[in-house]
Amino acid sequence: MAAAMAVAGTARGQESLERFNRELEAIRRDTRLNTGENVPAGQRALIDYGGYLSLNYFSIDDRDGGNHGLRNMDLIGYGHVNLDGVHEFFARYRTSYYDYNTGDSFDGEGDRWEFRLERAYYRFDLQRYLNLHGNPTNNDLAIQVGRQLVYWGNGLVLSETLDGGLLDVVYGPLALQIVAGVTAPYTVDFDTSRPDFDDHTRRAFYGGLLTFNVGQHHPYAYGLIQRDYNYDETAINGPYTTQFDYNSYYLGLGSNGALSDKISYGIEATYEGGHALSNSFIQNGTTVSPVAQRHDSISAFGLDARLDYLFNDVRKTRLNLEAIVATGDRDRFHTSNTFGGNRPGTDDHSFNGFGLIDTGLAFAPPVSNLFVLRAGGSTFPFPEQRMLKRLQVGGDVFLFNKLTEQAPIDEFTKKSHYLGWEPDIFTNWQITEDVTLAVRYGLFFPGGAIAGDHNTRQSLFIGLTYAF
Repeated sequence: MAAAMAVAGTARGQESLERFNRELEAIRRDTRLNTGENVPAGQRALIDYGGYLSLNYFSIDDRDGGNHGLRNMDLIGYGHVNLDGVHEFFARYRTSYYDYNTGDSFDGEGDRWEFRLERAYYRFDLQRYLNLHGNPTNNDLAIQVGRQLVYWGNGLVLSETLDGGLLDVVYGPLALQIVAGVTAPYTVDFDTSRPDFDDHTRRAFYGGLLTFNVGQHHPYAYGLIQRDYNYDETAINGPYTTQFDYNSYYLGLGSNGALSDKISYGIEATYEGGHALSNSFIQNGTTVSPVAQRHDSISAFGLDARLDYLFNDVRKTRLNLEAIVATGDRDRFHTSNTFGGNRPGTDDHSFNGFGLIDTGLAFAPPVSNLFVLRAGGSTFPFPEQRMLKRLQVGGDVFLFNKLTEQAPIDEFTKKSHYLGWEPDIFTNWQITEDVTLAVRYGLFFPGGAIAGDHNTRQSLFIGLTYAF
């Protein structure tokens, strides 16, 4: 057992890296300026291009009480061409530099440059084509191919950048989206025990989402198949040889819309099935020994429910409530990894999706074996002040629990439900048309289920963006 725990200890930096990358992606999506990706077509030919420079600072406490300091620069350029609203081309490229304090990088690789083609797609819209040629219709068929962000429902199951295609069909009140694609190579995987999990991930997604639009309500159902193309990889940790093969499917129901002019909602529930390779070691009492891996069945569940109240005042004040539920597995050592994963010969009840849901800044656990409650709000406090009218402030309070007290999360815990609580605050200030300031601060207070260090964990993000 000591050998297995030692190997698990070396993986903590990898798990911190996965958490950090998830937080960074969430912040980028939340604070990204409109860079032409959603510009509507209104002219015969629309050509839009530009870029923005972001200077960011991070200060993050890890689970062992250490602090990581990072200065990050992002330089982004984009181009968007739209012809008649029928043919659309979009591309966005990011150049990033990561400057860590000495010894603070999560993977030990230190400072580095990073170059990514984030988006590059072509879209054809048949409805606009027919309207342009004198055959108006309310139905539509659109095809989009290339590298694109695919976000379904509340983001519980799917929120990934994929290389592939989207087919959108609208027929009366029905809307169908079909997806087929493979993750962009730079995608960070949820299984941090897999070699190259942080820079070379190959997972394919095939599925369809059907929405029925009824007034202000948009109920939907989906089926999604995920196939693991990383099965040729092997990790050797001391006496343990681990192979990887996690193939899942998701059947989901949900709805989003408005209950009144002040109350909006979103709810999504999903069942996860499939099969995956089990753990490569087994524990009997105090003895730990290698074991042959098996393909075991997956049977898990996830839920996300949100409620927003809009005051409809000049300050655009809103309040938010959210509940997140995801099942765990009692015989796992780690909630998402193959090494330390499901005990051979048993069903795997640990939920593992590919979405992106806000679980705080400082703690930020993956959505697996969790019961999380979030309450928050935001407002523009000075709508009449010229310099401050685009200053938004807000915050959230999270209450974290394990759904199954005997099951693990992605760090060592005790047999207890209560993981802790966390207040987060944020500020978004568009100082001028071209300059935006974003600040995020979170403070996690560990609960009785957290093993080891019970010191508070802080996370600070400051970002200044100049658009051109």
